Amino acid sequence: MPSLGADMEAGTLVEWMVKPGDRVKRGDIVAVVETQKGAIEIEIFETGQVDQMLVSVGTKVPVGTPLARIRSDKEAVAGLAAPPQVAEVTAPAAAPAAAPTIPLPAAPRPQIVVAVGAGGRIRASPAARRLASTRGIDLSAVVGSGPFGAVIRVDVERSGAVVTPLAEKRHVIGLDLNAMRAAIAAAMARSKREIPHYYLEHQVDMTGCEEFLSRVNAGRPPENRLLMGALAVKAVAAAARRFPAFNGFYQDGQFTASPEVHTGVAIAIRGGGLAAPAIHDSDQLTLDDLMARMHDLIQRVRAGRIRSSEMADSTITISSLGERGVEALFGIIYPPQVAIVGFGKVVVRPWIVDGSVVPRSVVTVTLAADHRVSDGHAGGLFLAEIGKLLQEPDKL
Repeated sequence: MPSLGADMEAGTLVEWMVKPGDRVKRGDIVAVVETQKGAIEIEIFETGQVDQMLVSVGTKVPVGTPLARIRSDKEAVAGLAAPPQVAEVTAPAAAPAAAPTIPLPAAPRPQIVVAVGAGGRIRASPAARRLASTRGIDLSAVVGSGPFGAVIRVDVERSGAVVTPLAEKRHVIGLDLNAMRAAIAAAMARSKREIPHYYLEHQVDMTGCEEFLSRVNAGRPPENRLLMGALAVKAVAAAARRFPAFNGFYQDGQFTASPEVHTGVAIAIRGGGLAAPAIHDSDQLTLDDLMARMHDLIQRVRAGRIRSSEMADSTITISSLGERGVEALFGIIYPPQVAIVGFGKVVVRPWIVDGSVVPRSVVTVTLAADHRVSDGHAGGLFLAEIGKLLQEPDKL
């Protein structure tokens, strides 16, 4: 069972997407796990053949519990008679795996997805929902064999249901917000208790960014336009590459800088709650690619289709409340990360340019960082680098 963040102690296996004998390779989606933040698609980080399932659908197990056994390619070629290697279907070894020290209150298992049809609400896993949609199968005609009678992928595959256009509306229903907030509160309480935070803020002239976006977006259809958020993420990622003390993990009494920059982007979940999945190698992406990744990530988070690596790999987090009208926010570090950058609303302020006072579009950028790893001097340089990069958006 992978650790999908500091606020996770256990997860419920909702669906197996492979079976014994199946070939798997690194990156394949092999299972769906339910946490307080919804259904997460679990990726495999081994290549070989599935040998045995160790956890049955509907079982809740602690983080770190092996879910399946696979036989590696090397073992298969050698024809070894020894028991197959145990490979945890979990996050990569380099990914953080920290569980909160505050026990989470027991909560009823939340429903994930329902399809609303003539027969009322139907429980269905994300994989089953997508397959049924692709094949045009009415889920109300499928008998579910999953937990609490939920329809899972294998039910759709075996179904003799009539293929008809689906007129019913599908939606993700509300998660157990009390359980989610309890998990988030436990992680944040641990963070404030154990991490010596320090806070800095810096105001950045964003007029050049606005002019850059106007030029780039001229003539583009709405779905292909760049947004200010892409510039912010790219600037933070590039600055984190140059200042590694803010990009990594503090575990077992020491800091390890990450060789990659995976920016976690805080996304509000419809109905309440928050998730901060990672955009991998965000410092290496073009602005257009980064914007496409952000669009895709937001849609999948709100549809309950997040991958395990996206939940476990963030090396630094970015949060913004500018769209809510907030001019500045001071975040709480998400352990075992060591920094979180906040962006507020872009507002028009009097600004001195070439000795004259002129109106300029300004944003407040904040930093919360771990004093065990960095100090105010380094934090100030890091914020200044973000500001400098935003002054030259055409170079991002």
